[in-house]
Amino acid sequence: MPLTRTAPARTKLLDAALTLIREKGYSATSVDELCQAAGVTKGAFFHHFESKEALGAAAADHWSEVTGAMFASADYHRKADPLSRVLGYIELRKSLLEGEPAEFTCVAGTMVQEQFGASDDIRTACRNSIFGHAATLEADIDAAIAAYGLSPDWTAKSLALHSQAVLQGAFILAKASSDKDVARDMVDHLSRYVRSLFPSPPAQEA
Repeated sequence: MPLTRTAPARTKLLDAALTLIREKGYSATSVDELCQAAGVTKGAFFHHFESKEALGAAAADHWSEVTGAMFASADYHRKADPLSRVLGYIELRKSLLEGEPAEFTCVAGTMVQEQFGASDDIRTACRNSIFGHAATLEADIDAAIAAYGLSPDWTAKSLALHSQAVLQGAFILAKASSDKDVARDMVDHLSRYVRSLFPSPPAQEA
């Protein structure tokens, strides 16, 4: 994520954290590196964050704000059919799988894998980020259930969370193989699975 040099120091540090955590991981990213990447002093860091852990938790929140705005304005929301909106969301996720893993993987997913047993504050912030994003899909899934006349033994919440489980797993496979196409294949399988839950789903739109 490009840094905005005219932004306040706190925002510069958070933007730097999003980049460095995806490139190196949370543990391997030092406060000195964050300050250097953000172009701020160490004093400015500790003015805004009492510790690296506090910065990590705030970075998960910042990630939610940045990505949430992008998804909220995405074109798939304009589709009339609710299932098409859900499938459009999945296609958008696939389209974002470009470049190196550090360019498309999830900050919250990266941090929680490292820190879930070490920092409850970071774990909670990452949980809120991932579960909060999943919750944005529930209304469209519920609408699709109603539109297609289903009475499933699963819920909109469980399917929304399943989508995030597949995506986070896809990121791990991409990192392990250094191959984004592996992740793209997993997202294609997610799309097939969602289609299989609904009778006569509409043809996927380009």
